[in-house]
Amino acid sequence: MLEILQHENKTIGIKETAKALKHDKVRTLYVAEDAEAHLVENLVELARSKSIEIIYIDSMKKLGKACQIDVGAAVAAVLI
Repeated sequence: MLEILQHENKTIGIKETAKALKHDKVRTLYVAEDAEAHLVENLVELARSKSIEIIYIDSMKKLGKACQIDVGAAVAAVLI
């Protein structure tokens, strides 16, 4: 499931992902379960309103590692 983040065009982080969501460029949204809710709730609501698949990941650390970065990530998205 997370392997796709290593090979596909993606966004990492709240700002990049929010921009992609607003421009209808997101296929799948990945959200870290330990991310601060107030930071990701708007992105989750927007993704739901656009019927975009949302996948929850155990931790920011795990999501960051899947994106091949050395820090945690609250959200990431696979682009269309």
